[in-house]
Amino acid sequence: MQVLLLMYQDEKAMRQLPKEEFGRIHGAFVEYVDALKKAGALVGNNGLRPTSEARTVRKTSVLDGPFAETKEQLAGYFLLEVPDMAAALSWAKRVPTAAYGAVEVRPVWT
Repeated sequence: MQVLLLMYQDEKAMRQLPKEEFGRIHGAFVEYVDALKKAGALVGNNGLRPTSEARTVRKTSVLDGPFAETKEQLAGYFLLEVPDMAAALSWAKRVPTAAYGAVEVRPVWT
């Protein structure tokens, strides 16, 4: 089964982290991606640019920036191939920034 791990974080809070903490998180992501690759679970992943660079399309209008009034913003994703939801949840719990926000686990229609 394929699942998306959608990582939500507070962009402002993440930008304000001390350089050392950001470096630690980056290192943890490198290890996490290596583990996903070793397990054969990683299909793809990307971080997303800040919401200030996003555009929202509603019907025929294009709006600058994010307009969802939320505490956390979608920061990136991992697309995984896993045997079941239990495996997906196990990987989601290991996302290095899970402590800074939330990780939504969403099955993909195939």
